[in-house]
Amino acid sequence: MDEEYLRLLSIINNDKSLSQRGLSRKADISIGKINNMIKNLMEKEYVYVEKSGKKLFYILSDEGISLLEASFKDNHLKKIILHEGGKKVIKQAVILAAGEREEFSMPIGMLPLSDETIIERLLNILEVNGIKDTIIVAGYKSEYYEELAKKRGIKVVNNPKYKWTGTMSSLACAKDFIKDDFLLIESDLIFEDRVIEEVVNAKKRDLVVITNESGSGDEAFVEIRKGHLFKMSKDKHQLNKIDGEMIGVSKLSLDVFNKMMEEFKYNTNPYLNYEYSLLDVSRNYDIGYLKIDDIIWGEVDNKEHYEKMTKRIYPRIKRREDKATEANIKASIVKALDIDENEISNIVPSGGMTNKNYKVDIKDETYVLRIAGAGTEDMINRIEEKRNSILASSLNIDTEILCLDEVSGLKIAKFIKNAETLTGESSKKEENMKLTTAILKKLHTSGLKFENTFDVFEKIELYEKLLEKAQGKNFEDYYEVKEKVMKLQTMLKDLDVELLASHNDTVPENFVKNEERIYLIDWEYSGMNDPMWDLAAHSLECNFSKKDEELFLNIYFDGEPEEKFKKRVLIYQICQDFLWATWTNIKEAKGDDFGSYGIDRYNRAKKNLELI
Repeated sequence: MDEEYLRLLSIINNDKSLSQRGLSRKADISIGKINNMIKNLMEKEYVYVEKSGKKLFYILSDEGISLLEASFKDNHLKKIILHEGGKKVIKQAVILAAGEREEFSMPIGMLPLSDETIIERLLNILEVNGIKDTIIVAGYKSEYYEELAKKRGIKVVNNPKYKWTGTMSSLACAKDFIKDDFLLIESDLIFEDRVIEEVVNAKKRDLVVITNESGSGDEAFVEIRKGHLFKMSKDKHQLNKIDGEMIGVSKLSLDVFNKMMEEFKYNTNPYLNYEYSLLDVSRNYDIGYLKIDDIIWGEVDNKEHYEKMTKRIYPRIKRREDKATEANIKASIVKALDIDENEISNIVPSGGMTNKNYKVDIKDETYVLRIAGAGTEDMINRIEEKRNSILASSLNIDTEILCLDEVSGLKIAKFIKNAETLTGESSKKEENMKLTTAILKKLHTSGLKFENTFDVFEKIELYEKLLEKAQGKNFEDYYEVKEKVMKLQTMLKDLDVELLASHNDTVPENFVKNEERIYLIDWEYSGMNDPMWDLAAHSLECNFSKKDEELFLNIYFDGEPEEKFKKRVLIYQICQDFLWATWTNIKEAKGDDFGSYGIDRYNRAKKNLELI
């Protein structure tokens, strides 16, 4: 029924005593047209007439009331759409982390999981999805987040009234830094990484994430009507139907955030939470939803929750994510080798510091798959690596390479059967020193000519720029120490340096032996260099004592090395510690966590500078 008839029914409903002339004036419709409309409504039995003396009363029938009620509901569900044109690239996130839990001596986000903290996990997931501009709203023991911000290049703002305010007040603290559409996430959550990916890729610019009811006892239930957020409550008795449960992740456009802030201007309830502010905005504006079924997630409010999280929920999440990783790995192999997925099996993680490595069976043969680590494209020239790997393989130093993608860095190499990967401890055995020195001498004396040169002093300048690009932080006395390190370049000129084919990353894990021979793998940093670099690196990475190093050098040189060689080894050890300490800062600025690895190497470089 059209709007004029519905308006007339509403007028009649409000005042049954109005005559047709009165209805004409109220509806601003001619009396003749009112007469015809009344006749039509009576014929359809939406309206009937009652007489009281000479007075006529127009009254809505049950059918008329139902029709009017339906129209009110339809109007109530009509929403203003603030923007058209589909999804927008999300580059910013706001994490609400101000709250205090009396049972914990630190913010919830700083609680450790098996290999990361809750907040680090969240930041890593955001970065993988292209979101590096993150604002953390802190309050309780904010110094924890401020220290993290120095390492990660993120922004921390404080809610000084966190003890007496709800989450909307915390969100309002970030208003000066929110410049575009953003993700809004609560810091006490742990969920599968696919949640952020799906939210980022969802077409709706304003949405809340919901999932099946968890039965946790603290659910925020959601009712959806015609694709819009309609009702939200922790009391399920207030909802006609429960479409899901909010998990504390939302995507908001700048327009909707500004509407929330307009509403908040008139706020006199300090305990208002952002969900209900968003619900207020949804009365008139289109706020959608994204339902992700069957996700594993949880929140930490107390020690019982935390114990459940670490012992049950987080391990389940990791297992599921590993399966998702397996699917991605299979897809990468299928694309690289143009084979059927059914020919791939038994994918097993096998370590890696710069990259992620997996052992995988392809067509009944076992291979090692390497997936390049995040940010390595800036530090490693994959074209040079591929070229040098082929040369090393032709020299029978490395194993057979099936594929090396010079764009993505994906590498598939034949697995060495019955193999033992050396460790720092096993590398100290004389029998293994004989193997490692033999293969290094084979490389150094091979006459191979790599087209690139590994110049540590150029690398120091490059890594410094990359750290700045990653918004990482240098050590306090970095430039003072750097000046001393760079002076070593002049010292080397007087020590008869000769550039030969070198591996440049002789960590023990890159030496793999079986009953027949030893292999030197992974040529990411290879290039022409002083061979003493390889000896210096192996000694450092294996944590050789002075006696271990003496034996190692004696085996390589078939006797006591000249003083100039020993001095070059020490110089390169200083350079390596200084360079890889900066490398660590770059990786940590991109989300990795190496503990004290970087600062330990940096301090050792300073100590050895004193020896020089």
